[in-house]
Amino acid sequence: MHGSRTENASLVEAIVSSHGLGDADCVVCPPFVYLADVARMLRDSTVALGAQDVGAEAQGAFTGEVSAAMLRDVGCTMAIVGHSERRTLYGENDPLVARKFAAAQSRDLTPILCVGETLAEREAGLTHAVVARQLDAVMDLAGAAAFGAAIIAYEPVWAIGTGHNASPAEAEDVHAFIRARIRGRDAKIADEVRILYGGSVKAGNAAELFSQPDVDGGLVGGASLKADEFLAIVAAAGRGP
Repeated sequence: MHGSRTENASLVEAIVSSHGLGDADCVVCPPFVYLADVARMLRDSTVALGAQDVGAEAQGAFTGEVSAAMLRDVGCTMAIVGHSERRTLYGENDPLVARKFAAAQSRDLTPILCVGETLAEREAGLTHAVVARQLDAVMDLAGAAAFGAAIIAYEPVWAIGTGHNASPAEAEDVHAFIRARIRGRDAKIADEVRILYGGSVKAGNAAELFSQPDVDGGLVGGASLKADEFLAIVAAAGRGP
């Protein structure tokens, strides 16, 4: 929960007016209450609008939830599902995340599926097992082909907001595993799906992270609140390996 209408206007104006986006695709995901405002700011720009979450249900008596149709109605084209904070703080489990993924796609929203392990799971050698479980829940419900219209973000929980990021080699190991897991069901989709890294991505480490063969960009957290820092990360993504 960050931002205000004033802060958002300054940040989005800086992003939209920048000539440093290059070849990188860029999406901003403000809190629900600011989506309509930011949609107006992004009009006629190349920057896409996404939501930080999406409800699993299409409509009904689910007070406080926001449906995929509502998000489309205000201009969203993407929605994050299964963010680590939703999983850890609000108890969202793999089946629920899979349903949110399917709900997003049912309204032509591109889901950004977050997967990743806690520090305890990494130290126990369970990183691949946890990520496989999270991926399989979505593929079992929606099919591997669904990743042809989705994005995956690997976010090691132990690196989010801590200032500690996975090393480029650690990130590449998990990204390569994700691609291989999908390849086991659909080789074509595995080669095409974009896999982002999210976990204390900063201007200072973005280029090295993005140079890894299976790292296709970043899911940026705190650094996205500073225009100069965020644009430097976008520029690193646009340069490619």
